[in-house]
Amino acid sequence: MSDTPQIPPVRQPLLPGMAMICVFLLLIAMINAFAALRGQFAGGVATRYSLFGVCTLMIIGVFGLLRLKRWGWSIVTAGCALMAAGYFFLFVRTHAGPYIVQGLFDLLFFLYLSREEVRERLRS
Repeated sequence: MSDTPQIPPVRQPLLPGMAMICVFLLLIAMINAFAALRGQFAGGVATRYSLFGVCTLMIIGVFGLLRLKRWGWSIVTAGCALMAAGYFFLFVRTHAGPYIVQGLFDLLFFLYLSREEVRERLRS
């Protein structure tokens, strides 16, 4: 046995980009959840509750990422990739400009969250 004290690992702070991504995704998820509950999306009850479930999962992931948990990072990163794909699909179908802008923002968020600096700050 050694007499040297064990030094606890230093917790690295949240990056500003991670915090802004969390705030943006929290806002978007809450807006979409309330819109789904009010029935503003076409497709009936099944679409409403499935979208509400996805928004709830994204909010849970955002709070996990804010606590620097790996599972929160995984949920948010996957959500950004899926949202980007969805917006690109909507752009191809409708040729509406805002969809390509939102898709590019979500792709940028995905690429930022995939950086080495972001992944080093996570704990299990």
